[in-house]
Amino acid sequence: MTILQCAGFRRLALGMAALLGLSASAAAQSGQHATDSSDVAKVVESYHAAEAGGDSTAMLALLDDDAVILEGGGIETKVDFRSHHIAADIAFIRAVQTTRSPIRVRVREDAAWATSTSTAQGNVNGRAVNSVGAELMVLTRTSSGWKITAIHWSSRARRAP
Repeated sequence: MTILQCAGFRRLALGMAALLGLSASAAAQSGQHATDSSDVAKVVESYHAAEAGGDSTAMLALLDDDAVILEGGGIETKVDFRSHHIAADIAFIRAVQTTRSPIRVRVREDAAWATSTSTAQGNVNGRAVNSVGAELMVLTRTSSGWKITAIHWSSRARRAP
């Protein structure tokens, strides 16, 4: 299956195009409420709390069935993530000290994106970690609330002071 045949990737691409195509004034006119931003931030925070607590079931419940996870130059579906990646993410976050910036949320009708940065320091499997990272989560409003439809993580080694 090519990347363009992946339903999750097509959904992400279409969603991002729609998000970028909407203007701020259109969002303001659509009657978005401050609670939307708060609800989106709560989903992102719940994801991180579940990860820190080692609760993969709660993490997966926050992901839409068609969610995609982009990290390290690869794209994974929710099924891929569940089968071989989620345990490593939980182990990593539990092994390092992570400090996150405040979450910045933007809502456009039934789509939202949340961005944040982080620093991580610690030791994972005998390897010293001292990195900075960025996170983008794209969420969609569903009948059961906001669901994460895409996550993109990037990181790099921290520069020495």
